[in-house]
Order: sequence, then C-alpha cells, then structure tokens
Amino acid sequence: MKDTSARAIRFLRTRLFATPLDAIITLACSYLILRMAVPLIRWPLVDATFSGTTRADCMSTGACWVFIRARFNQFMLGFYPAPEQWRVGLVAALFMICIGLLAWKKLPHRRWFALSTILLLPIVVVMLYGGMSLPIVETRDWGGLMLTIFISVYAGAIAVPLGIILALGRQSRLPIIRTISVVFIEFWRGVPIIAVIFLASLLLPLIVPSGIGVDRLARAIIGLGLVIAAYMAEAVRGGLQAIPAGQYEASIALGLGYWRTTAFVILPQALRIALPAMTNEFIALIKNTSLVLIVSIFDLLGIAQAALADPSWVGMNLEAYVFAGTIYWMICFSLSRASLALERKQKAKAH
Repeated sequence: MKDTSARAIRFLRTRLFATPLDAIITLACSYLILRMAVPLIRWPLVDATFSGTTRADCMSTGACWVFIRARFNQFMLGFYPAPEQWRVGLVAALFMICIGLLAWKKLPHRRWFALSTILLLPIVVVMLYGGMSLPIVETRDWGGLMLTIFISVYAGAIAVPLGIILALGRQSRLPIIRTISVVFIEFWRGVPIIAVIFLASLLLPLIVPSGIGVDRLARAIIGLGLVIAAYMAEAVRGGLQAIPAGQYEASIALGLGYWRTTAFVILPQALRIALPAMTNEFIALIKNTSLVLIVSIFDLLGIAQAALADPSWVGMNLEAYVFAGTIYWMICFSLSRASLALERKQKAKAH
C-alpha cells in the first residue's frame, strides 16, 4: 500500500507538478474538466427521469429517458411486425453464437467454420424477409438498429472481396485489367456517398432487365458496397506494396504460380498489414449507413428522427441523438478493440 502511494506521489510530482508552469497547466485543465464533467453527468444521470410512460412524467431539467423506453422497440426493430419479431431475435442469437464460436481459439477447423459463415447470408435474408412458409415482411417495415447492422454486414460482404480483387487488379501487369481497376476505384472514390445511394436507387432499375425489380434496400446496399470497396482496395493495395520483393522471388523459386503465390503467400501477409486500415473503412461504413435516410430507409438514426415527429415527444432531440450516438460509438469502439486484439495476436505469432 505504501509503495503504491509513493509511486502515485512520484508520478504527480514528475508528470504533473514538475515545474510551476506544469502545475498551472494541470490545475487549469483540471478546472476545465470539472466544469464540463459536472453538467455532463447531471443531465443524463443525476437529474434524468427514468420511470414513466408519457412526456408529462418528465418534469426535471435532466434527460427524459422515458422517451427512449417508450420507443425502444422501434429503435431496435423499426416497424417490423410484432408477431414476427421472433425471427429477428433468432437471427441475432445465431449471429452472437457465430461470433462466440469464432472467438473460441480451440474451435476445431476454425478457418473452415469462418468460411462457412458466408452461407448464413442468404439464410438471414430468408429469415427476415420471408418465404419458405414464413410470412413476407417487406423491407419498408425494417428499421432501427437491426437495419443498420444488416446494411453494414451485407455492404461489407460486397466491399471486402471486391476491394481485394480491385487491389490485385490495380497491381496487375495486364494493362486492361489495371486500367479497369484504376478507373473503377477513382470513380467511386470521387463521388459523394450520398449521391451514390441516391443514384443507385434511380439507375439500378434502369440497368437490370425489364420485369426484374430491385428492392430499394438492395439498391442502397449495392451503392454503399461499391463505394467502400474502392476504399478497401486502396487499403489492401497499401498492404500489397509493403510485401518485400523477396517474397515473390522465393515463391517463384519454389515453383508456385501466380494464383497460389497470391493466395497462400502474398495476400495473407498483405491483409494482416492492411487490417487497421480495413477496420477503419468498415467503421466508416457503419456510420455511413445513416445516409440511406435520403431514400426513405429508416436505419437507427432515421428511426430517431421519425420518432421525433410524434407530437407527443416533440423536443426530445437531445435524448434521441445521444441514445443513437451511444449505440454507434459502442459498435465502432468494439470493432476497433477487436481489431487491436487481432493485431496483437498476429504480432505474437510472428515473433
């Protein structure tokens, strides 16, 4: 105990109060933090209202979390029909089980299991949308956090493999493939995402053959996936350029062809190097899902804005945006921590 106190006092003296100027800066910063922290704690916690059913129950000067309680189901699931919400719960449980199994280090055939999770993508669509004896739930009824995660996962499923292919294409020695890849990447990187989503909702029905309808949600996912794929391609290209030339030469000396060299030697190393940048792009994708509101798709942020239009809850803007922002932060922070843990694991294996 005495050693801990001595270390704490030594830290304060050497780091915060080493000189008179350091002491003044420390005290000034402490004062500013205290002035900001007190109202930031009082509004959401101390003075907040947590119980009640209507706005009349919120009489204090703090946050009215009654609004969130009353609209919580809508924040999570949008306008998904109540009798069919068990399907969303089943999908969420399946999703969590897969994450738990992938996090289990001793899982047998872990790589094959990770690849097999791709098969869940069409199964989830059938579960949520309907078909095969399940009632149809139109995508216009989807919304909230469920829709935000759905868009992120499926746009990411488009962006990651397409980004890898584009990165390899940009590094290709064949002029035609390299030119197509460069034009694709530079075009989608140069167009605002909100314009891409809007144009995708208008142009895709004109491109596909007549008689084939493209769902509004599918258009937004495809548009987002194409844009993020361009950014993913640049992240992967950075990883490819970091691979020493000796790796290519050694593969050629062993008699490996281009595809086996790329698949088993170059790409695994490049993806490990590009992992932080790819995680950053995926986090950007999650936040950019809020832009689908322009085509009347109500994700988490869209549902928050729709809930504020209710005359019974006018003026609850701060509560709605704080709640939605906290959920976005929790998801993005969890992804960054998971990426950091994976980086440390890869470094430990390398050493």
